Amino acid sequence: MAKLIDLDDIMKIDEEVIGDNSRREYIRKAIEEKRCIVANDKNIIVGFLIFDTHFFDCSFISLIIVIPTERRKGYATSLIEYIINISPTKKIFSSTNKSNQRMQEVFKANGFIQSGLIGNLDEGDPEIIYFKSK
Repeated sequence: MAKLIDLDDIMKIDEEVIGDNSRREYIRKAIEEKRCIVANDKNIIVGFLIFDTHFFDCSFISLIIVIPTERRKGYATSLIEYIINISPTKKIFSSTNKSNQRMQEVFKANGFIQSGLIGNLDEGDPEIIYFKSK
């Protein structure tokens, strides 16, 4: 689990990927509520995952980010496997944009199946919902 001392390192990753620090309070709150998990390589945070259980009383992975230079090394899979193991619910959901082919591949490789499509969140780029059962 992430600790508040990790916030700046996590924010560096988030800022590198999305280009700003707009999610700082969201990430801080997830850390305080023990809903943020980190992936480490030699004591350096290389990725993180945030989840909650507010999606119809099921676990929902709301964010998975790995440093671009560290992708395709199994960190996202490790984070997903960890949350599946500790999930307080049998059903785990997540989502990604239709344009995010890499994340779709990660979900498929980890046994998630498509469970639906939501339009109108990001203009012209529907959100694909994924599901896996423990």
